[in-house]
Amino acid sequence: MRTPHDIPTHSRPNPYDELGALDDGPLEEFLQEDEPARGGTAEAGPAEAERESDGEAEEDWSPPNHRRDGRRRRKRFAGLPLALKAVVLVVGLTAFLALGDRWAVLYAEHKAGETLKKQLNLSAAPEVGIEGFPFLTQLADRRLESVSVTVPDVAADRVSLAKVSATAKNVMLDTDGLTSVRGASIPELDGEVLLSFEDLNRELGASQVTFTGHGGDEVRARGTLPVAGHDLRVRADAHIRRDGERGIATDIDGMRVDIGDLAMYRPGAGPSDGLHLTPKGAALLAKETGRARELLAVPTIVDRLGVPRSAVRAALQDDSRLAELTGTNRFARQAMNLNLIDVAADNPKLLQRLVGVDPALLDALTGLTRPVLADRLSLGFSLPKPTEGQARLRDVRVEKDGIRVSLSGSGLAIGR
Repeated sequence: MRTPHDIPTHSRPNPYDELGALDDGPLEEFLQEDEPARGGTAEAGPAEAERESDGEAEEDWSPPNHRRDGRRRRKRFAGLPLALKAVVLVVGLTAFLALGDRWAVLYAEHKAGETLKKQLNLSAAPEVGIEGFPFLTQLADRRLESVSVTVPDVAADRVSLAKVSATAKNVMLDTDGLTSVRGASIPELDGEVLLSFEDLNRELGASQVTFTGHGGDEVRARGTLPVAGHDLRVRADAHIRRDGERGIATDIDGMRVDIGDLAMYRPGAGPSDGLHLTPKGAALLAKETGRARELLAVPTIVDRLGVPRSAVRAALQDDSRLAELTGTNRFARQAMNLNLIDVAADNPKLLQRLVGVDPALLDALTGLTRPVLADRLSLGFSLPKPTEGQARLRDVRVEKDGIRVSLSGSGLAIGR
């Protein structure tokens, strides 16, 4: 029997292994153990030994040299074209000068506000804005193109003006160099005065009256008025007009004070003035025969009503005739035209039973004359007179937020 012989086998090489042998690759470097600390006993690995044998040993780490980086940047700037360097320098210098100019404007605006506060006796310095750029060249020329001033509160008579805003053109400065400004001359000024209803309602709120615009020149006043311990409803219509060159005045009409729902008081001496029944009060008098009978039982009242005495006598004897007499529209009109103050002069207790007006309230109402009530609802004011030059008001108009008046001035001076 033949003895088997070992047949040699030849395996084909793997092409991927051949490619991998060309380079260690990043994964093998990642898996490579760190080099032991200097002075350690661990031996270098095969790969490290191979690199050392090939003369590729790593260099020791050293911190970056920032001076060298700075010299490199300076070399880059030195390599820029001359024209570009000039542009960079001009832009930087312009920014520096603009910043200085703005600081000078802020300082000048602050000083101007303090001067106006002192000269006009204001509670707070106004807001001053100097227009135009650059400011320093205007200061050197002693002339400002445009200056805006806003004063939030100016005391004027009974109220404070909510806002006075104006713009002055071609302001001439009285200066001693660039650092000393003694004053200014304002040849031309235009602005506006706003008397807001919000401020009016706050400042005149002791009477709890609110003001609202009604278009054109009309302002309506509605609210309550304390009279002899009673809070009475008050209403009036005010018409705003210009009073001279520096003020506005108020013409008030339609003044009325309501005493509950039964009576109303109009100050004055006219036929419709005095204390009268409201339509509701006259209707209530016609329905309640007891009150009507008590009223018709006074001969002087019957004479003022203009009702024939024969009809009154018949009505007092028959309730149906009484209801027929007092239920007519004619009797209601006659009752509303009756001045209850005249009734109270002879029968004070009767007035209290009819409409609930006590004698103390009646005395206070008779003292509430038209001038007194108009003064409590007046919106007039006048601008302070300038020390030099002229300031005048022009157009007066009533808008939703308040009363606006145009303002103009000429030949004004500040700081002199």
